Amino acid sequence: MVFTVAALMVPIARSASSYRSPQAAEATPGTVDTATGPLTPLDRDFVKRVRLAGLWELPAGRMALAKGGTPEVKTAGQHLVDGHTDLDRADLAAASALGMQVPNEPNDQQKGWLKQLEEAQGPEFDRLFANILRNAHGQVFAVVAQVRASTQNSTVRDLATVANSTVLDHMTVLEDTRLVSYGNLTGPSSGTSSPTAGPAKR
Repeated sequence: MVFTVAALMVPIARSASSYRSPQAAEATPGTVDTATGPLTPLDRDFVKRVRLAGLWELPAGRMALAKGGTPEVKTAGQHLVDGHTDLDRADLAAASALGMQVPNEPNDQQKGWLKQLEEAQGPEFDRLFANILRNAHGQVFAVVAQVRASTQNSTVRDLATVANSTVLDHMTVLEDTRLVSYGNLTGPSSGTSSPTAGPAKR
């Protein structure tokens, strides 16, 4: 993961900021054994974050379908709705199989993005939608790859595979809006600091 020049000054993507480089499962405190392999804290956090992504990106996609001013924005909205409907279903199944509880509502930051999108209209909405969502997806893309490469749990690996293709598709259709301000995108987190993005300009 969703969404006025002043509004764009709000930090729009910290979705990957708490991740660190994964360690081997046997060396990671808090790792538990499951039927499908060791489950690390990073694995559990990933499953929770996939759920959180769907909780705000699905509404954001629906807003794009209703308020988007171009066919490209509406197409991106449809991809978000379709992709996160399927990904959320896979995430809930994985959480159940792993005996995990996952969130049932977006976090405060995600609610803030949704509020920005709800209040925006016309071209302002389109720009906010494209930049907030593209920045959030760019943040999480590296995280998904990290989990996919490092996890020893087959349930998490399967979920990361689905998430990887979903996030890549969403990044692509958001870029197809031609509204993404690449100079203001925040790169993947390389440590413990929380990355922020500056104002997205056309």
